[in-house]
Amino acid sequence: MFMQQLIEFMGNHPLLFVAFFATLGMLIFTEYNRFFSGTSGLTPYAATQLLNDGEAVFVDVRDDAEFKNGHIKGARNMPVRSFDQQLHTLEKFKEKPVVVYCDNGMRTQRISAKLKKQGFTDLNTITGGLTAWEKANLPLVNK
Repeated sequence: MFMQQLIEFMGNHPLLFVAFFATLGMLIFTEYNRFFSGTSGLTPYAATQLLNDGEAVFVDVRDDAEFKNGHIKGARNMPVRSFDQQLHTLEKFKEKPVVVYCDNGMRTQRISAKLKKQGFTDLNTITGGLTAWEKANLPLVNK
């Protein structure tokens, strides 16, 4: 009975059915990449603890204009488009915690993978990116 209804639903709503499986596929792909990337996802509050300890290096991979509109205090701006040219500036921090963030966390995965290939051992991202940081009412600077 259920299978017959499912088949009828798929026949009546093919675009909805395709959209559901495309969304499901993207979700699985994203979680698979996150799981095997070697990074830890931090809540904004956990990231704040690292920031307050002063041991972590925060890397903002958003564009210059986005960075100027507001960023985490002490963060280094290294936009995705020019990241490879600036990577050498992080070499001395290979053994320290590195927190990579962007607006929502999508750009951080690519950069985290590059850093892992370069031998960085303690890679972190802010789950939800700067959007989650702002929703948690944590401060930003725009200098």
